[in-house]
Order: sequence, then structure tokens, then C-alpha cells
Amino acid sequence: MINLQPYGNPQYFVYLIIALLPLIIGIYNGYRCRWYQSLISLVFIFLMFDGPKSHQGLMLIFYVIWQWIIVGLYMVYRKKYNNKWIFYLAVILSIIPVATVKITPAVAPDQSNLFGFLGISYLTFRAVGMIMEIRDGFIKEFHPILFIEFLTFMPTISSGPIDRYRRWIKDYNVVPDRDKYLSMLDKAVHYIFLGFLYKFLLAHLFGSIIVPKMSAMAIASGKGLSWGLVGYMYAWSMDLFFDFAGYSLFAVAISYLMGIETPMNFNRPWQSKNLKEFWNRWHMTLSFWFRDFVFMRLVYAMMKNKVFKNKNTVSNVAYVLDMALMGFWHGVTWYYVAYGLLHGIGLAVNDTWLRFKKKHQDKIPHNKFTKCFSIFLTFNVVCLSFLLFSGFLNTLWF
Repeated sequence: MINLQPYGNPQYFVYLIIALLPLIIGIYNGYRCRWYQSLISLVFIFLMFDGPKSHQGLMLIFYVIWQWIIVGLYMVYRKKYNNKWIFYLAVILSIIPVATVKITPAVAPDQSNLFGFLGISYLTFRAVGMIMEIRDGFIKEFHPILFIEFLTFMPTISSGPIDRYRRWIKDYNVVPDRDKYLSMLDKAVHYIFLGFLYKFLLAHLFGSIIVPKMSAMAIASGKGLSWGLVGYMYAWSMDLFFDFAGYSLFAVAISYLMGIETPMNFNRPWQSKNLKEFWNRWHMTLSFWFRDFVFMRLVYAMMKNKVFKNKNTVSNVAYVLDMALMGFWHGVTWYYVAYGLLHGIGLAVNDTWLRFKKKHQDKIPHNKFTKCFSIFLTFNVVCLSFLLFSGFLNTLWF
């Protein structure tokens, strides 16, 4: 069998678009063939885990069954008892697989991870998000088949974007009219070509050509600051952006071909004037997920229990805890945690500055120069954090 990783090479798109043609023709004519869409998803998910990755495929099956049982049982028992401890138990059980995958390398680095598979983090976000929205009363019914369709939606299964069940189910249950679908097809073609530019040209330039050269220069210069380290910082940041943004564009484009308007993941993040704006533009589905399901709930809990008297202190502490958790999610290593803490503290400082700026807006200049300086400063702070995130300093220093 052919082993095809999602959006890994141009050949993948040839097979995928040919397979999607009957579905595209059907949606264009006002009909969504659900069984065919499910079949195509299963085939391409199978191709992801064929051959050497077959073990991961089996773990995916067990994982989907695990989440199906947890979410289904939570829906049943919530209707009967509506107990907060049942909610906490459901969330804990839902995150156990991904927590095991993240923690195992830290506590037993020589052991192979039995439970991991490509996309486990993003599937966990979908499942936990459903549990939280069930508790909030936004999701009132559990459809076993639709839950599996949502959890394993093929275009976004490996690396997002992270969709919400309520938004996804609306698209899935409604076939877009012809004019809207033609607009979606037009956007899909644009995103595919832009994705090719990002992922196969620019990401290759930075990641495969410039980054190795800068890495060698930095290592040759020793542990201190060097032009090689500075070059590595900028090149790696560009590689990260173009590779992930390109992948996200592909995922959105294929979703559009299937009549599903998956949310965008990036919105010109390098134009951000501060860190808060950056996180409203960078990996948006992840940052909005943490905002809605972690940050806002932390703020509510601390305000309700009067942990701090000052609401600004509450939000600052929530920023740090929220971003630290995001760092832990990437992996249990000092540089991921430090990356999260850096952004948490940065967001707290950013909010303090914005409040000060609003209070003294008549005394603080606001013009093209200050705007450009804000963008320049934000860009460099983010690139510095990405240098930390890359783990290269761990290699260089230790």
C-alpha cells in the first residue's frame, strides 16, 4: 500500500482530489453523499497509518472508542445527576491518553510510547471541548456516528485547525447552495496554491537550507551569543510559520472542497502590534480554545472564590497559568514550559501596558513610527520565544 502523510508532497493532492471529485460534484448539485465522504476519510486515514505506522492506526481506533465511551457516558450521567465531579472525571479520563503521551518521554526517555499516534493532541481538544460544551448546555444531544465523523474529520485530523462540534455539525448537516459552494471552491484553489508557496517553497528554503547553515555557525561559535544563533532564531521562526501556515491552508482548502468551512488558523501574525494581538492571529484555533476553555474558566473560578481582590491580578495570574499549560501541552521539557511562562508573563505585561496607555492616551504618542516600532518589537519578542521553543538552546548549552 501507498503510505501518504497528510499534505506531505504534491502526489498526495493528486490522489486526494481525484477521490473527492464525486463528493465535489454531488455538493455542487445540492447533495452531500455522506457514506462516500466517510469512506474517503477512512481510506486516507488508513493510508496515513499504513505500513510501519500501523501500530499508530490501531491506537487511533482504541482512542476513538475511548473518547466515544467517555463523551457518551458523560451525556447520559449529566442528564441524571449534573454533578461537577462527574464533569471533572470525564475531563480527566479524556486527557489521560494525551497526558501519557506527553509525560512518557520525560519520565522514561528510553521507552517507546505505546499510546501515541499522529494527531492525538488535536483530537483531544475536540473531545474535551465537547465535554465542556455539554456541561455548559450548548450541546444537548450525543449522536454516536456524528461524533466519530467529527473526531476523525480527515482534512484536520493530524494537526488541526481545531474545530468546534457545534460549528462543524451545522456545516455537515447543510449542503451549501451553488453560489456559496463556488465561492468556497475558489477560496480552496487559492489556499492550495498559497499553501504550496508556503510549505513546499518557503518552508523548504528556511528549514532545509538556511536553518542547517545557521545551526552549524551557532554551534561552531560556542555557547554564547553569535550571528549564527541570531540567524537561526529568525530562520527557524520563518520555517515554523510557513510550514504550519501552509499545512493549515491545505487543511482548510480540502475542508472547503468537502463543503465544510473549517476556521482559519493564521491571520498575518507578523503584523501584530503586541502579544495579545499576536495570539489573536497565530494558531488561532488553539489560542481561542485555551482562551474559552482554560483562561475564561480560570478567571471565573478565581473571581467566584475571591482568590484575589484585584481583577487585573486575576487576569494576569490566569494568563500565566493558561500559557504555562499550553507549554506543558507541547511537551514536558524545560524549554516548552519556559516558552509558555514567557508568553504568559508577556501577556500580563502587555495588558498592564495597554491599561496604562489607555489611561494616559493624551500623553503617549500614537503615529506610524510607534506602530512600526510596536510591530518590530512584537516580532522580535516572538522570534526570541520561538528560539526557546525550538529546543536548540538545549542542544547548544547542554
